[in-house]
Amino acid sequence: MSETVAALPRFVTQVPIRFAHCDPAGIIFFPQYLVLFNGLVEDWFNQVLQVPYAQMLATDRIGLPIVHLECDFRAITRMGEVVSLGLSVARLGTRSLTLALDCLGPDGQLRVSAQKVLVFTDLQTHQALNIPSNIRTAMEQWMQSSSH
Repeated sequence: MSETVAALPRFVTQVPIRFAHCDPAGIIFFPQYLVLFNGLVEDWFNQVLQVPYAQMLATDRIGLPIVHLECDFRAITRMGEVVSLGLSVARLGTRSLTLALDCLGPDGQLRVSAQKVLVFTDLQTHQALNIPSNIRTAMEQWMQSSSH
């Protein structure tokens, strides 16, 4: 899987691990990775796709819930470290997308890898929607421009 992910276009951001992320031992509490990965998705929408994530939810009333999640925890992350969070689109479907996510330590060591499937939904009816055309276009353009 890592060979495939490495070949895919990636969005990467640096994140400091804070006291609020950690347990009393000063090690990141594992559910915090899911919070960090959600922030990564929001940053990708806002910074790369130029689709305001808050507007998509609050104004357009389009949700993006996780319907499937897999995580592998490889090594601990400590308070005070700055990690690299990475995101790639593993699959772009009609109503859903599969994201490959990872967390690398400052030494480049893989700390966590995850794959999650997100489905676009109408927040009024909670029914699945086709990926809005502006979002699909932005994703496709990023995937094509980043692959060169």
